[in-house]
Amino acid sequence: MEMRQETDYVKHHIQKVTAFFLCMEQFAEHLKKKGHKVMLLKLNDTDNLHDLQKNIERAVKRFKISKFEYMYPDEYRLDEQLNTICTKLNIPFEAFDTEHFYTKRDEVKHFFEGKKQVVMENFYRHMRKKHGLLMAKDKPEGNRWNFDMENRKPIPEGMTPPRPLLFSRNATAVVKRIRESGVKTFGNINEKDFTWPVNRDDSLNLLKYFCDELLQYYGTYQDAMTDKSWSLFHSRLSFSLNTKMLSPAEVIEKVIDAGKKQQVDLSQIEGFVRQILGWREFLRGIYWWKMPGYRRCNFFRHQRKLPGYFWTAKTKMNCMHHAIKNSLDHAWAHHIQRLMVTGNFALLAGIHPNDVDAWYLGIYADAIEWVEITNTRGMSQYADGGLIATKPYVSSASYINKMSNYCKDCHYAKSKKTGEKACPFNSLYWNFIDTNKEKFTDNRRMKMMLATWNKMQAEKKSDLLEQAEKYLNNLEDL
Repeated sequence: MEMRQETDYVKHHIQKVTAFFLCMEQFAEHLKKKGHKVMLLKLNDTDNLHDLQKNIERAVKRFKISKFEYMYPDEYRLDEQLNTICTKLNIPFEAFDTEHFYTKRDEVKHFFEGKKQVVMENFYRHMRKKHGLLMAKDKPEGNRWNFDMENRKPIPEGMTPPRPLLFSRNATAVVKRIRESGVKTFGNINEKDFTWPVNRDDSLNLLKYFCDELLQYYGTYQDAMTDKSWSLFHSRLSFSLNTKMLSPAEVIEKVIDAGKKQQVDLSQIEGFVRQILGWREFLRGIYWWKMPGYRRCNFFRHQRKLPGYFWTAKTKMNCMHHAIKNSLDHAWAHHIQRLMVTGNFALLAGIHPNDVDAWYLGIYADAIEWVEITNTRGMSQYADGGLIATKPYVSSASYINKMSNYCKDCHYAKSKKTGEKACPFNSLYWNFIDTNKEKFTDNRRMKMMLATWNKMQAEKKSDLLEQAEKYLNNLEDL
């Protein structure tokens, strides 16, 4: 069902809506070829009531359905809605768990029951053992669980990542339907040459391309950023995974198998496996454990509105310009652009988590609430007070300069902390430390920064805070 209920609960990127609708069309055709009877309601169908309950009730009556069955949805709001719908149908109903995760909804919750800390690494090791992945009997292959320290290198000068594998499909009819129906979207699209994978064959080809062309460098440069490539060595499989065109088990198994056949260094393979087997499963478990209260978390009580350039990329900050433009052009950005550029800035600027949530959920094609909100409120904005992340992921210009070439041609000077053309990240960083210093007194990972701030000369502190206040009062002009 193409429903306004789903297109309108947040403003989505035009490529995201188009990709979902194309996937639905392709899947409907696949099922029909298998001999199934399929009802696909489109936005402009006259009998589409654009409400899940009303559409289901109409279908039950129209087709004289005697039993209603469904698969557990991935979003809390839909889970609640389906629970309510089932009680009103007056026919038997049954729900089935999805097979597209390694874990059950409550597995993370049960794993951490009785434990003092919720640490992803502990859960990740448990998953490795449980599923026998990258294991040599009861020990990790290479005698190390985690190669994260080898996964943090910038792209070397002169190195150009391969061009991403893109698909070509005419999406004019779908885009026309979206626009004529009055659905409000944003972002850019080439509707005659739509590049997202929208069926299983596309997704398998994308997986193969990653294994053959990108895996050998993925781990080393997964945190790197450059204006010379928008996708670098990333798989871009998250959309195919989150729409269930691929399962995480088949992805991990094929990547491990390909890596070993090609004798790819273990650090590349483990870095990829950790993202799916570790973080992806962990965040989904946190979501079902902590919802619905999780969506109200605002640890720092931030209240500012999201600046307008998040929707246009028209900002003098080069790193922000590239990360946002990448998102507007492709409905995608990799995890460090999301975490350490746009997310970092939103946290330093004190943007309300609701605004940040809505932007991340709308702009990325792979953004389903279970993965978006835990990454945003937890990893990116530390709005949950440290449930997911052991410290706020904030930095000054030094980190962005280390991991990218963004600072080279920027209007602002990466080394300047105060004065004309001083990089906003520098003063905003120290302002964030000062504003929240009492919240960090017991956080061992923040002690070094607090000590540095406390030792700083009073005049230097004053200049930094004054510079930060100037920027915060003029966020739209940065």
